[in-house]
Amino acid sequence: MYSMLDLLFETPSYRQIYVISDSEMKELKKNQHQEELNEIKTQRVRLEDAFKAQLKHLEEREKEVKKELKLLSASKNK
Repeated sequence: MYSMLDLLFETPSYRQIYVISDSEMKELKKNQHQEELNEIKTQRVRLEDAFKAQLKHLEEREKEVKKELKLLSASKNK
């Protein structure tokens, strides 16, 4: 049977720690923010393109339905 001390000493309780200067930290944050901004812009473009494609599809379908309604109304009146 194991004691609590055995578990404590068997489990590595350390992690690597990196020490960087304030200027390196600022540069790291700047780079992270720039990457996030680039991703936001990329997603915005993708969303706008998808919206435009969906809008075009809906407009085409609207024209088709109006045309079909017009044909059905004309044939009903005869």
